Amino acid sequence: MIRSEILKEIAPILRDQLVICNIGIPSQELHAIDDQPTNFYMLGTMGLASSIGLGLALVQKKPVIVIDGDGSVLTNLGTLPTIANNVAPNYILLIIDNGSYGSTGDQPTYAGRKTSLAKMAEAAGCERVIECRAEETGQVLQEALDAGEMTVIVSKCESGNAKMPVITMDPVVIRDRFMKAVEA
Repeated sequence: MIRSEILKEIAPILRDQLVICNIGIPSQELHAIDDQPTNFYMLGTMGLASSIGLGLALVQKKPVIVIDGDGSVLTNLGTLPTIANNVAPNYILLIIDNGSYGSTGDQPTYAGRKTSLAKMAEAAGCERVIECRAEETGQVLQEALDAGEMTVIVSKCESGNAKMPVITMDPVVIRDRFMKAVEA
């Protein structure tokens, strides 16, 4: 399975949740698969989806699901101890680990070699860390929502991107409709 196939599988679970989606192609894929006002698409700022999602989870009660990639998390490793030390029970970080920088040409990341993001999250102090195969992602995500505990999920999948159109929605529109969804 590649990332877009995971997103198709989990789209019904994501619907009506607050979702912060990683920069570039992951946002394009989620937008094309199931655009929702509750989705915040990152069009810039690599590595910050997890931090933005944590901030959102800390200031309100609705579940917040961050869809991030291994490359982005590796770009901002400081996010893992920040998450561990600022526990928000309504926060789920879903790292779709395809072992590559998918939005820039599928160059390999260290997560595709010897580095384990699950072990790094545990070492940072995250208490509920689950690594799963791509095919298990939907079940693990639903269990995390049902548990109501801060969870880091590392979903291991194959590298590859689906051909999806660029998001033409203005970033201000994305922000404004997301803020309305948060307030609703």
